[in-house]
Amino acid sequence: MRKGGVRAEARGYRGARRRPVVALARREEVSLMADGPILVLGATGGQGSAVTEALLGRGARVRALVRDPQRAAARRLADRGVEVVAGSLDDRSSLAGAMAGAGPTFALTTPFEAGVDAEVAQGRAILAAAGEAQVPHLVFSSVAGADQGSGVPHFDSKARIETELAAGEVPYTILGPTYFFDNALGGADRIRGGVLDLPLPADRPLQQLARADHGVFAAQVLLNPAPYAGRRIELASDAPTPAQMAAALSAALGREVRHESVPLAGIGNPDMHAMWAFLNGPGYQVDIAALHAAYPEVGWTSFADWALHTFGSVP
Repeated sequence: MRKGGVRAEARGYRGARRRPVVALARREEVSLMADGPILVLGATGGQGSAVTEALLGRGARVRALVRDPQRAAARRLADRGVEVVAGSLDDRSSLAGAMAGAGPTFALTTPFEAGVDAEVAQGRAILAAAGEAQVPHLVFSSVAGADQGSGVPHFDSKARIETELAAGEVPYTILGPTYFFDNALGGADRIRGGVLDLPLPADRPLQQLARADHGVFAAQVLLNPAPYAGRRIELASDAPTPAQMAAALSAALGREVRHESVPLAGIGNPDMHAMWAFLNGPGYQVDIAALHAAYPEVGWTSFADWALHTFGSVP
């Protein structure tokens, strides 16, 4: 992976020019929309749906790659004017077909279905298809901390894809999301029952990201790639401690939620154990103040606002 300047930019964006939304190059954006549609891989998943929503909000033409165009989520996209095509992240042929004639492309990979080796294979299929289709710009959603030698398997697999992307010929931007707010929904029943389970000390900040903020940032890059070409940018919306998260959830629900620290020894999955060990150690290193100052147009979401929106209507 390229080193010079990359981590400095990911952590603090030193030397980067600030570009409020009113200063975006609208001529390039209009020209982009007049060309091929922007392609979103995994458009009905958590990340892809947020990117698609942000693009549609900006009036962009969108092509969505999904596994099953007949599923309700895919049909809803088609009803909104999205061009829906069938394909798979590990199928180079379907990827190349979806990329043919498309404009900038949003891509992601996942280890959570078939493991980290399968994730690397997905990345290689995406990169090969993008080269074959001569994609004008690829926005790859990786993970914050992938360049830190963390030893977390699903961080290291993304680092391998980043390295191959940076060494190739396809113009690119790498985004590094931190821990998503929505990950808390895996314990939603426990939260509603008054307990937030996290394997962190109560006073340990955890850098996190709203999916909507990730979608807005990715859409901004896809609509005007030139200022972001060749860059690696890590993203975080907020950095609450577990105690602050519990307080925000308490306020949203109108009843007490307390943080319960889960022992690392109780996490049996080796990948998840390594991730939480990393988050208890060096953790993510996003310079949130610099990021938000450089990109105020994103309208960054606090954890408290996310909690209120997500749990505020729960009886």
